[in-house]
Amino acid sequence: MPTTLAALNVADRGAFTAALGHLFEHSPWVAEQAWLRRPFADAAQLHAALCTAMRTAPPEWRMALIRAHPDLAGRLARQKQLTAESTREQASAGLDQLTDAELAEFTGNNDAYQAKFAFPFIICARLNAKGDILEAMRARLPNRWVDERDTALAEIEKIAWLRLQDALKG
Repeated sequence: MPTTLAALNVADRGAFTAALGHLFEHSPWVAEQAWLRRPFADAAQLHAALCTAMRTAPPEWRMALIRAHPDLAGRLARQKQLTAESTREQASAGLDQLTDAELAEFTGNNDAYQAKFAFPFIICARLNAKGDILEAMRARLPNRWVDERDTALAEIEKIAWLRLQDALKG
């Protein structure tokens, strides 16, 4: 539901979290923590506060956030059990229209990535097409765990920025 920055700046913690809790996949605690930093001069400052809340959270909270993300073109997508935001984002990259061969490649890459890192591959789907995502999956699989954790958090920040832009429309 679209809101305004002015409304968020005067909202109580519950209303603020209700408006922005979806920005970070199944992790409304990020918005709850950012609420403490009100008021915000603009969307960029609000996003920075949200990212600071995420980055300064205990490591186990950050890992839970990373693990809350669905596999790209994974089982939840095929069963239509993604959040509305994830459904739109994956569709924007063409992940809802994969050939059988592409689906098999995504599944294999998801499985290999999950086996190596113990969390899903995360990339801002709205900023990438399916071919770019497959290429990134292949390129990032040899990386170290710490590098992929940091990349996942950076991609989550991009996802949250785009979701925030959507939330502030209207």
